[in-house]
Amino acid sequence: MSTNNHQECANENSKTTRLKNTTLQERYILTLLGFFGFFCAYALRVNLNVAMVAMVREPQTNQDTTDSRENAIVCPELIHHHHNKSSSSLSAHSTLKGEFDWDSNMQALVLGSFYFGYVVTQIPGGVAAEKYGAKWLFGFGILLTSVFSLLTPVSARWNVWALIIARAIEGLGEGVTFPAMHALIGRWAPKQERCLLSTIIYNGCAIGTVVSLAVSGALCDTEFIGGWPSTFYVFGVLGCLWFLLWITLVYDSPYSHPRITEEELLFIQLSQDDFQSHKAPIPWKSILTSIPVWGLIVTHFGQNWGFYTLLTDMPTYLSNVLHFNVEKNGVVSALPNLIEAFTAVIASWMADKLLASKKLQITTIRKLMNSIAFYATGLCVLPIAFIGCKPIIIVVLLTLAMSINGFIYSGFNVVHVDMSPEFAGTLMGITNCIANLPGFLAPSFVGWIVQDGHTLNNWGTIFITTSVIFFVSGTVFNLFCTADLQPWGTNSQPSNDPSTVVERKKTTTESHENEGFEL
Repeated sequence: MSTNNHQECANENSKTTRLKNTTLQERYILTLLGFFGFFCAYALRVNLNVAMVAMVREPQTNQDTTDSRENAIVCPELIHHHHNKSSSSLSAHSTLKGEFDWDSNMQALVLGSFYFGYVVTQIPGGVAAEKYGAKWLFGFGILLTSVFSLLTPVSARWNVWALIIARAIEGLGEGVTFPAMHALIGRWAPKQERCLLSTIIYNGCAIGTVVSLAVSGALCDTEFIGGWPSTFYVFGVLGCLWFLLWITLVYDSPYSHPRITEEELLFIQLSQDDFQSHKAPIPWKSILTSIPVWGLIVTHFGQNWGFYTLLTDMPTYLSNVLHFNVEKNGVVSALPNLIEAFTAVIASWMADKLLASKKLQITTIRKLMNSIAFYATGLCVLPIAFIGCKPIIIVVLLTLAMSINGFIYSGFNVVHVDMSPEFAGTLMGITNCIANLPGFLAPSFVGWIVQDGHTLNNWGTIFITTSVIFFVSGTVFNLFCTADLQPWGTNSQPSNDPSTVVERKKTTTESHENEGFEL
C-alpha cells in the first residue's frame, strides 16, 4: 500500500510539473484585474488624505516662534525659511487655501469615517463570498465605492455629516473586497504560485496609493474641475470602467469558467490542497477557538494600526510639521508605497523559492518574512520621534518603513489561505474586521494627541506608539501563529484523479448556471 501511495504521489508531481509549462492564462487574467481592482479601491480610499490638506483651512502659523523652542508648532529649522517666502508661496499651506473650517478632531472623524462602514461588511463579506460567489461581491463593492466617490464633493459642500455618511458607505462597499479576493485566491491560485499571485493582486493597493497620492496632490494644486473635487471624479470614473471589465472577464472558480482549458484546470486542481466544490458549512467554533487565528487577529490589528497611522496621517504630518505644500506632500507620501510594491514582489519571489527548495517549512518562511516586515518597520519609525526637524532623514526613514513593510504579503497576509484555502474568505473577514478598527481608532488617537498643536513632542508620542505596536504584534505572530493547513481547514478529501476534474467542472458550471451567479 505504501509503495502504491509513493507511486501515486510521483505520478501526481510529474503531471503537475508537466502541466505547469503549458500556456495557462485565465488565472493570470484574474490576477491582473484583481490588481487593478485594488488599485481602484485604494486610490478611492486614500485620495481624501491629500485632498484634506487642500480642503481645510488650517490656523495661520505664528511666524515669530523662536528656534530655541524644541516643542515648537513648526520645525525650528524651517521658520526662517518660510518667513522669507513670498505670500504666494506661503499660501500653499495657509488659511487662504482651504474651504472648510474643521478642527483636528473633526478631520480625524472625517478621515476615519470610511472605516465605520469598512469593518461592518468584513465577516458578512467573507461568508457571502464563499456561499454565493466572490466575483460579483468584489465587483459591486468597488462599484459602490466609486459611485460615492463621485458624490464626495457635493456631500462635503452640503454638510460635513453628509460627507461622513458618504465615506462610511464607501467603506461598506470596500469592506467586502479583501474577504472576496481571498476566497478567489483560495480557488484559483496553485499552492506554488499562491504567494506570488496574491502579492501581485494586493500590490494594486500600493500602486493605487502611489498614483492616488501623487495625482491627487497635483490635481488639488490646479483649477481642473475645481481643484480638489477633481480627484474624486477622476478615480470614481476609473472604478466604474474597471467594473465593466471585471464582470465580463472574471469567474468565481476554475470550474465555472467557460473559457478555461482543461490543462489549466487540471494544473490548478493538482496543485492545490484539498478542495470542496460544493459549499461546506463554516466551522465557526473551531475557527473562533483556534489560538493561531487569534494570534493572526492580533498581528493583523497591529499591522493596520501602524499602516493606517502612516498612510492616513503622513500627509497631515508633512503639511503641519514639515510644511510641505500639497503637491510635494502627495509625491513624498506616494514614494514609500511605490518602493513597497517592488519590495513585496521581491519578497514573494524569495518566499516561493524557499518553499520550492523545501529547505524551510512554510510556517518558518512566513514568520521570517513577517519578522522582517514588522521589526524593520518598527526600527525605522522609532528614531523619527527623537531626531527633530530633519526633513531629508525623516522622509528616508518613512520611506524605508513603508517599503520594508511590503514583506507582509509573504508573511501573515497569506496565512489565511495557508491555514484554510476553503474558508480563506471567512478567515480574512474575521481578522480584517477587527484589524480595521484602527482605521478610525488610529486617526482619532492622532487627533487626540495633536489637539493642542502639531508639536514635535506630540508627534514623537505617535511615532513611539506606532513602533511599539509593530514590535509587539510581530512577536505575537512568531509565538502563536502557523501556516500549516488546519484540521478544520477543509471538509473534504476529494480525489485528484484527472478524470474527475472535467466532470467536476461540468457539474459546477451547471450549478452556477442554475443559481444565476455568472453572466
